[in-house]
Amino acid sequence: MANDREVLREIWDGKIPVCFTLDPEETSELQGPDPFYLMVPRLSYFPVCTEKVRKHFIKHIETDNKQDHEMWLEFNGIPLKWHYPIGVLLDIYSNDIQLPWNIVVHFDKFPENVLMHCQNKEVVESHFLACVKEADVLKHRGLIVSSMQKKEHSSLWNGLITDKFDQFWSINRRLMEAANSEEGFKYIPFRCYTSEDKYIQKLVKPVNEEGQRKTLKHLLNEVFPDQECVEVRTHGTIPPPETPLQWMSEHLSYPDNFLHLVVTSS
Repeated sequence: MANDREVLREIWDGKIPVCFTLDPEETSELQGPDPFYLMVPRLSYFPVCTEKVRKHFIKHIETDNKQDHEMWLEFNGIPLKWHYPIGVLLDIYSNDIQLPWNIVVHFDKFPENVLMHCQNKEVVESHFLACVKEADVLKHRGLIVSSMQKKEHSSLWNGLITDKFDQFWSINRRLMEAANSEEGFKYIPFRCYTSEDKYIQKLVKPVNEEGQRKTLKHLLNEVFPDQECVEVRTHGTIPPPETPLQWMSEHLSYPDNFLHLVVTSS
């Protein structure tokens, strides 16, 4: 069970300073609007914490019907995938980012072939809950999520987007309990990102055939058997290879219950 509360809290409190600017081509104003600065939570998603950004810029764009325009974000010419947690995006592009993170805001030319549409926060919530369910299938054969009431699902989501640590963990705690403390979860829910467009998922157990606990190094050997030296980044840190997998899953997973591991070198 996730019991290193200080680790959980430290990760929960992670924030990133972002400087949002409107694409100058989308306004006829000579100066254009001032940039908008915001501290965004690493664990959240851009669409649920950028409402103020939208309000700040929408009045400056050239169009008649402003409600129809879906806002999307871009960094270094790359559209940012809103369905990735913000901290995952930061880790993916960490080599190119200086803080505050400079992000360009668009309301025009939505990149249909790159991004999924996100017209409202409910779209983000359903994506988030689908990930939680997928993780629960891997960890507990789906038994925990299916035994929860709809109001508990809502409480989990609302705890995340309103930054209420205790509310979130009062529900999430059940998802992080292993039925058998010796064996841990059935499988570890994780995604290993090799680029912004590609991640690898595999069925990896937290213990080996002899019942010994596996470490991050074991997971990397299983996912990248042909590569000698692979390093990963998560939550802006590089965890030691000897970190136990079960502990990582309980303490370093994002709120969607997945470990998001960005491969930084090989």
